[in-house]
Amino acid sequence: MTENLRGKIRPIYKELQGYLSQIPLPEKPNDVITTPAVWEQLNSTIDELNACSEKNYDKFKISAVYHNEGYQHISLVDYRQKIGGLISRLHAEYFSDESEPFSGSPNTVITQSQQQSQSVNVQMLLEFQSLIDKKLPELKEDSKEKTFLQKIKDSLPNIRNAIELIKLVLSIANDLGLTIEQATKIFLS
Repeated sequence: MTENLRGKIRPIYKELQGYLSQIPLPEKPNDVITTPAVWEQLNSTIDELNACSEKNYDKFKISAVYHNEGYQHISLVDYRQKIGGLISRLHAEYFSDESEPFSGSPNTVITQSQQQSQSVNVQMLLEFQSLIDKKLPELKEDSKEKTFLQKIKDSLPNIRNAIELIKLVLSIANDLGLTIEQATKIFLS
C-alpha cells in the first residue's frame, strides 16, 4: 500500500470517526434516527471511500426503514455498529501501525465538558505561543534561552494538553542544560 493511498483515505477515516463521536449513545435498544441526512451522508462517504480505495465497503451502508406512520428511520445501534465496524476495518487495513481509534476510551461521544476542555487547551496554547513570541525578540541570538523558546514554539502544534506542554518544557530545558529555575525565569522576566 502506498503512502499516497493512505493519505487519500485518512481524511475519510477521520471523518467517520467524527460522525461516530457526534452521534449519541442509545438510551434504549430501539432508539432511532429519523433524519435522512445522517445516513445519506454516511452512505455518500462510503461511496467516496469505495472510489478512493477501489474496494467495496457497501456492506457498511445504512438502509432506512419506513415507519408505519410514514417516516423513515434507522436504528441508532445499527448506525453506531456499522460506522464503528468500518472505522475498525479501515484501521486494520490502512492504519494498523497507529493506535486504535477506540483504545483507552470507553465512550466515543464528545461531551460538552470535553469540548470545553479542548477549547481551554487551545486557548492556553495560543496564550503560551503569544508569550513566547513576545519573549523571543528580547533574547540574544544563539543563547540557550532563545533556543529553548524556539524549540518549544516549534513543538506547540503537536501539544494537546497542559501535561504534554509541561513535559515538553521540562524535556527541552533538560536537553539544553537549563534548570527549572532558569526555564521559569525566562517566562517570568
